[in-house]
Amino acid sequence: MTAIRLAYYHGDDAYGLDRAADAVVAGLATDGPVDRWRVAGDATTTGRLAERLATGSLFGGGTVAIVTEPGPLARSKEDRAALVTLFEHVAPGNGLVFLESSDGSRRPKMLEDLAAAVAAAGGDVRELRAPKEGQLAAWIEARARERGVALAAGAARELATRVGGFVREGDVDRRRQGQLAVGELDKLALYRLDAPVTVDDVRALVAEAIPGSAWAFLDAIAARRVARAIELLDLLAADTHELVILVQLHRRIRELLVVADHLASGTRPGDLVRILKVKPYRAEKLVEGARAWTPDELERALVALVDVDATVRGADGAADDAQRRLALTLWVVEHVGRRAG
Repeated sequence: MTAIRLAYYHGDDAYGLDRAADAVVAGLATDGPVDRWRVAGDATTTGRLAERLATGSLFGGGTVAIVTEPGPLARSKEDRAALVTLFEHVAPGNGLVFLESSDGSRRPKMLEDLAAAVAAAGGDVRELRAPKEGQLAAWIEARARERGVALAAGAARELATRVGGFVREGDVDRRRQGQLAVGELDKLALYRLDAPVTVDDVRALVAEAIPGSAWAFLDAIAARRVARAIELLDLLAADTHELVILVQLHRRIRELLVVADHLASGTRPGDLVRILKVKPYRAEKLVEGARAWTPDELERALVALVDVDATVRGADGAADDAQRRLALTLWVVEHVGRRAG
C-alpha cells in the first residue's frame, strides 16, 4: 500500500484528527524514523513549509509537517496557489498534513477550496466526526481493547455519559470528548491493573464533564422547567460569560413575547413559519413555549432582565463571577418559576 504523503483532515473529533496524522507518520516511517513537525497555521508560512519539505533528507528519514488550523495560510487566492504549488514539490519521504478543527457548522470557503486542492493533488481528504451516545460508548470499548483495559458491563456507557456523550443538543462542543475519554481510560487502567473496570469505579474516579448547551438552557426557560434551567445555567456559565448568556436569554424572551402576541391576535401557529421566517420545528417550539407564559409574565421577565444586565455589566460597582451568576439564577427563580394565578 502506497504511503500517504499529502492529507487534509477536518471535523470535531480532535482525537481522531491526531490519530489520522499519526497514521500518515507511521506510513512514511516504514523505511526509517520520520521527523514530525507540528505547527499552527498562524505560526508558519508556505515558504517555511517549502524549506522543510521540498528537499529530501540525505541521511535518515524524512519530515512530516502537521499544520493545525491552516486558515491563515489560505486567506487569499495567491496564498492558496502557493500552497498548491508546494503540493507538487513535497520531496519523496516527506509528508504534509492539514488538520482543521470544526464544529459541524458551515466551513469557510477558503478551507473548502484548500481541501479540494489537496484532493485534486491526490491527497487523502476526510471528515472525522466525534461519536456520541451509543456510538461513543462503543468507541470507548474499542479504545479500551487497544489498551488492554477490561471494562465490565455498563462501564463504557457510564464513562460516555460522564464526559457528555449523551448530551443531544447540536450546539455542544464535542472536539475534546474523545481525548478526555481516553485520558480517563488510562487513569482507570492504573486503578484496576488486574480486574475489569466497573461502573462504580467510573463513578468514583471520573468527574462529570458534561458540557453546557445554550439551546437546552433556553428551551428549559421557555418550558418553565426551573430546576433544569438552573442546572444547565451552571454548566453553561462554566465556559460562557454571563453577558453572552444574557444576550441569548433576552432574544428568546422577546421571541416568545412576539409569538404570544401573534397567538393572542388570532394568528394560526402554522402561519408563524412564514411570518417569522423560521423553520417549522423552530416555530413549533416557540409556540409551545409561548403558551406556557402569559404576555404579562413575558413582559415582566423582559423588563427584569434590564436589572440583571446592569449587574452583569457592573453598573453598580465591580461584579465578580458569583454575583453575576446569582443575578441570573434569581431571575430564573423569580420569573421562570412564577406562573399566572
